[in-house]
Amino acid sequence: MVLSAAWAKRMLGGAQSDSHMSATNAQVTPRIAIIGSGFSGLCLGAHLKKAGIASFTILEKANRVGGTWRDNTYPGAACDLRAFAYCFSFAQKTDWSRKWPPQPEILEYMEACARRFDLMRHIRFDSEVTAASFDADAGVWRLRTGNGDEIEADILVSGVGQLHRPYVPNIPGLETFAGEAFHSARWNHAYDLHGKTVAVVGNAASAIQFIPEIAKEVQTLYVFQRSANWIMPRGDRPYRAWEKALLRFPPIAKLSRWFIWAQHELGYAMIVKPGSFLGRRMALRARAFIDAQVADPTLREMLVPDYPFGGKRALISDDYYPALNRANVRVVTDGIDHITRDAIVTEDETVRSVDAFIFATGFDTHNFLAPMRITGLDGRVLGEVWKDGAEAYLGITVPGFPNLFLMYGPNTNLGHNSIIFMIECQTRYIMDALRQMRRDGLAFIDVRPEVMAAFNRKIQTELAHTTWALTDHSWYKTADNRITNNWPGTTIAYWWRTRRCDLDDYRHARHPSAAAPQTSRAA
Repeated sequence: MVLSAAWAKRMLGGAQSDSHMSATNAQVTPRIAIIGSGFSGLCLGAHLKKAGIASFTILEKANRVGGTWRDNTYPGAACDLRAFAYCFSFAQKTDWSRKWPPQPEILEYMEACARRFDLMRHIRFDSEVTAASFDADAGVWRLRTGNGDEIEADILVSGVGQLHRPYVPNIPGLETFAGEAFHSARWNHAYDLHGKTVAVVGNAASAIQFIPEIAKEVQTLYVFQRSANWIMPRGDRPYRAWEKALLRFPPIAKLSRWFIWAQHELGYAMIVKPGSFLGRRMALRARAFIDAQVADPTLREMLVPDYPFGGKRALISDDYYPALNRANVRVVTDGIDHITRDAIVTEDETVRSVDAFIFATGFDTHNFLAPMRITGLDGRVLGEVWKDGAEAYLGITVPGFPNLFLMYGPNTNLGHNSIIFMIECQTRYIMDALRQMRRDGLAFIDVRPEVMAAFNRKIQTELAHTTWALTDHSWYKTADNRITNNWPGTTIAYWWRTRRCDLDDYRHARHPSAAAPQTSRAA
C-alpha cells in the first residue's frame, strides 16, 4: 500500500483527524516487524495470533529463540525470581523443577511457547536488523538486515530490551593478552578451566552464579570487585513430589504466581525509598548473612556495600559467600591498571599471572537499540536523539518515529519485581494501539513531543528521590547520573498507565482509503 505525497506532507505538518471515526471505515491489517524473539517478541507474537493477526514477522539475529536466556549459558545460570512468577500469565508453566528456575528450563519454556502459539513459522532466524528508516512518502518502515535482506513494514516493534549487548571494559593491554578471554554472556564451553588460574572481572548477578561453579575446578580464582553488592539467601531447592503434584493444578500455579508478585510489590518501598524502615531492616539482615557466611573479618568488610540497600538490584545466592571462603579464591578490590601478555596488573603495581579472563561486566544498557541505526522523520537518527540519555513515553514510543513501539525500553526496568509483568503491560498497550488504528483507519500514530516531555519530567523528578539516585555507580545510570533504565513506581502504577492507549497523546492520520471523519481538528 503506497500512501500519497499529500498524506506525507499532512503528516509531517502534524495534521490530526478525530479518533472517533465511523465504524464503517475499511480495516487495514498492518504488516508488523518485530525485532527479537526473547520474552518481548514472543509475548507480542502470541497476542497477535490470539487476535487473529498473522501479518507479522519476528526477525531474530540468532538461529534460536530465547534472547538473553539463549545467550547466557554460563555454569549455574538461573533466574533471580521464583519460578512460578517467571512465565507469562496467559501461559502458566506448572511443572517447574526448582524454586528458582535454571537457564535450560527457562529456554525450554520459551521454545514451548513459540510452538504452542504457532510462532515458529513467523520467525526469520539469522536475520539481524542493522538499520530501519521511516519512509514518509510511503508511510512505511524499511528495514535492512545483515545478510542483505530488505523488509517493509507498517509497524515496527523493538523487542531487543536492555540486556543484549555484552559490555567489556576498555582495559589497557587487553588486546595483547595471549590467554583465553570471554564475556559471561558468551561463555566459551570449549575452554577447559580445570587447573587454570582465572581472573573474573565483576561480581554482580552473573558472577555470583558461576563463581561457585568454577571455583571447584580452577587452581586459583581472582575475583576483581569494583564495589560490593547486597546479597540475600536464595533458599533454592527442588520441588518435593507433593508440591509438584499440587502445583500442576493451573489454579494453584496461578495463585502461586500472583502471591510471589504481591510479595515483591509490597517490597517496593523497601527497595526504592531511601531510608525506609524496611530497607534498613533488610540491610541489617544482609549484613548478618555476611557475618554468618564469611569467617575472615577482613574479607567480611570487603563484602559490605557502600550504598543503601536497594541502590542496585539486591542479589540472591546460597553459595557465593562460601565460594569466597575457599583457599583457592581471592577477592581483589584494587583497581586494574593494565593487562600484559600473561598477567593482570593492579593500581598498586601487583602483578598476578593468569591463564584466562572472564568478564562478568554486564551489558551496554544505555544504547538501547544499538548497533541498529533507526531513522525517523526529517532524517532524525534515534541514537543521536538519545545522545544525552534515552527516553520514551511510557518506555514505548518516541516523538518523530511514527509507528515505532519499544518493549523493555527506557525507564521500564525494575528493581523489585518481574520484568515479564512489564512486558505484558507493554504488549497490552501496543495491542490496544493497533486495535484503535484498525478501527479508525489510521495509517500512523506519533506521540506528541509535549506529552513525551511532560512524562519524562515527571518520572525524572520521581527518580531523583529514589535510592538509585543515591548510588554513585550502577547500570541504571548514565555517566552524568541520569537514570534512564528504571521505572520509578510500582508495577501497579505502570499497569494503570498502560491499560489503554490514549490516542489524544498522539498525532495521527488516516489511510487515504479510510472514510472521512465525522469531525476533525488541527493538531
